Amino acid sequence: MSRKRVLFVNHKKAKCGVYEFGKNVASTLLLSRKYEFIYVECENLKELKAKIEINHPDVIIYNYNPSTMTWITTKLFPRLYINNTLYFNKIPQIGIIHEVTQEVADSATNYYRKFLVFGKAGCFINSLFDYYIAADPTLLLKNPIVFKTGRLIPKYEEKTYGADDIPIIGSFGFGTPKKGFEEIVQLVQSEFNEAIIRFNIPPADFGDDNGVNALAIADRCRSLITKQGIKIYITHTFLSNEDLLNFLAKNTINVFLYESQSNRGISSVIDYALAVGKPIVVSDSTMFRHIFSANPSIRISQNNLKTIIKNGTVPLQRYLLEWNEKNLIWDYERIIDGVISNEPQGETSFFGSIMRFILKGIYYKAHSWIRTTERLYEDNYKDIDLSIKYSPLVLPPNFSFNGVLDDHMRTLYQPTVDVLFQLVPRTMSKKIPRANINQAFVFDSVFRFLKGYKNPKILCVGSYEDTASMSLTKMGYEIEEIDPVVNYSLQAFYTKPTTKLNSYDIIFSTSVIEHDPDDESFVRCISGLLAPGGLFVMTCDYKDGWQVGDEKPDVNARLYTQEDLKNRLLSVMSGCSFIDGPQWNCENPDFFYLNRFRYTFATFVVRKNIL
Repeated sequence: MSRKRVLFVNHKKAKCGVYEFGKNVASTLLLSRKYEFIYVECENLKELKAKIEINHPDVIIYNYNPSTMTWITTKLFPRLYINNTLYFNKIPQIGIIHEVTQEVADSATNYYRKFLVFGKAGCFINSLFDYYIAADPTLLLKNPIVFKTGRLIPKYEEKTYGADDIPIIGSFGFGTPKKGFEEIVQLVQSEFNEAIIRFNIPPADFGDDNGVNALAIADRCRSLITKQGIKIYITHTFLSNEDLLNFLAKNTINVFLYESQSNRGISSVIDYALAVGKPIVVSDSTMFRHIFSANPSIRISQNNLKTIIKNGTVPLQRYLLEWNEKNLIWDYERIIDGVISNEPQGETSFFGSIMRFILKGIYYKAHSWIRTTERLYEDNYKDIDLSIKYSPLVLPPNFSFNGVLDDHMRTLYQPTVDVLFQLVPRTMSKKIPRANINQAFVFDSVFRFLKGYKNPKILCVGSYEDTASMSLTKMGYEIEEIDPVVNYSLQAFYTKPTTKLNSYDIIFSTSVIEHDPDDESFVRCISGLLAPGGLFVMTCDYKDGWQVGDEKPDVNARLYTQEDLKNRLLSVMSGCSFIDGPQWNCENPDFFYLNRFRYTFATFVVRKNIL
């Protein structure tokens, strides 16, 4: 059976970060065994038509930027007839968004319009494509036609350049405004009496084609040198990928101090800097938001150059493991799977596109169990705060970790709820107060069991707005996060190339499983991910005696019973057993949802047997 074809369209070769991004991604996608990716470069509509005629693609991806593909000014499908056939009503069109923000992603549409919509951030959002891809790991996936991928760290064969007797501080970037080269010079002089500064500032085909800005930046940087022991060397040659990586590898540390700029996407400079295995320093610019969670911090507002050099590349390891070729191919293959399986057939129209958007939204919610209640997210929950201390609660005799979270338990866990309010007040304030017992139980239980593991590997399933996960993160624990709003479902994560089975010491999930239509695959994945001796902590919506067809909240696939927890779910969790005797009897459920649905919450804590 022949593979489906995906045409990857880039603009013609140029000294341009967008071009290099597209070329690097496309080169990686050519390695896919599932789809046949075909890379082409076009500079006008005529060339694109010719490429479509030759290759007969099933999907088209555009490495789009309004500055580099000026010939795409409106949605193409009403205009592209090839051999008297309207091709674009049969070929899904996907645009890669480079200058993406959460507002842009949330506002993107796929229906044809002859006017522009202004987003909240003041951005112009043009409905050019059926779907969108953003290489922004921080994006929340709230819009069913917007997908995201991780970054791509280029492969680099490490070379040995010897130890630096004098620190070498490097940076690179096109000669466009607000790159912060001058700030780097001043920073180096504030911390060192002897140092070498190395900049590569080439002209840019889009923004500084004559190199005037690059030369002016260089002159300003040289004029700022006041210490005799500080030397500066600046080049303006546009380097190949290999030469650029070699340039970065020769530095002790690579520094990027962009000024804060709203409405901007992720900067690609970090992809190259990560590849060479040297420490990195960044400013608080949102263009570096994807590495803000590095621990210890690599932000100059939180650490100085000397400390970050001393910390080495330890804070960067999580990114090096995540953003590789295998994971990028997996990301794109999943996106193409979704696009092809959900793309309607027939003539494209305004009404048809609107219906597609609505139907995809319904499908997305049904298959991703997204919470429908909008909440205010805690923007800074990954900023560690060690000032707030916590000790596990003193539990009463005969306490069971497999029980019901009723009013008695709410009283017991109130001190834990109070601590959660200290750690993540904005998110806690938006929760249903009587449901906070779920978060408190999970937080206390995970914190309690952490001491039993050395350097525990921890996974939160359903992490978006999970205040237990957010609070543990703020207290300095490294938590891997899974959530369809943040990245993907548990079942998708299970198939990810870099996912290591039998490796997690603690997995926890707060009131998530009842939203998943396939709860048996959910817990089967959990048992496959747990390491021998690993622990799974879960809460769920519970009403003993509930049956399919009985009343339940619309967002739930079901309510749970003793039979579900004790037999059905546990039976598919290979090698797992309860950590104590369950106590799920509950004659009078005391939680009311929307003043209509009466049920309670149950806990489910199992351990994977040690072989």
